[in-house]
Amino acid sequence: MMGGVLGGVACAAEDGPRFPDAQPGRLPVPVLDIPGVERGLYRDGRVFLAGQPNPAALARFRSLGVTAVVNVRTPEEMANPAMVPFDLPRVVTELGMEYVSIPFNGRDYPYTTSAVDRFATVMERHRGPVLVFCNAAVRVSYLWAAYLVRHRGFDINTAMAHGRAAGIPPDPMAGLLGRQFRLILE
Repeated sequence: MMGGVLGGVACAAEDGPRFPDAQPGRLPVPVLDIPGVERGLYRDGRVFLAGQPNPAALARFRSLGVTAVVNVRTPEEMANPAMVPFDLPRVVTELGMEYVSIPFNGRDYPYTTSAVDRFATVMERHRGPVLVFCNAAVRVSYLWAAYLVRHRGFDINTAMAHGRAAGIPPDPMAGLLGRQFRLILE
């Protein structure tokens, strides 16, 4: 069901295939035909936003043209065999994809603009599909929303809509306050 996953691929004569980028008016869609991904898989243009993939899922992504796999899980998560029971960098490399680690979570690996900029560099190097994952697709959704603002010119509300559609959970403040609110960023 490749057409349903990648949709409208156009070819550029000299640069190889081009894949559509995320668009402000088109939110991420769930991808249901790739088993072996924990807790969520979405596609926004040429980017797959996912929870932890297993080796079979990684092979399927490669067959769909993915050329880079970006892992935002921390080294501690990756070293835990209960969380990742295989050598993920080796599997990705053996499948012929670039493996990129951009860990962030918690005090030791804070959310920073440098993480967004490193991700943007990967996006610039790879014209085709890119897979970015964490444990449950929440961190990658935040990274994706920040990338859309910082490197694609999306306004914050549109970028956050893309992030929420792909895994950012509802903000608990509305429930805690008992009302909706809007942040004004300066």
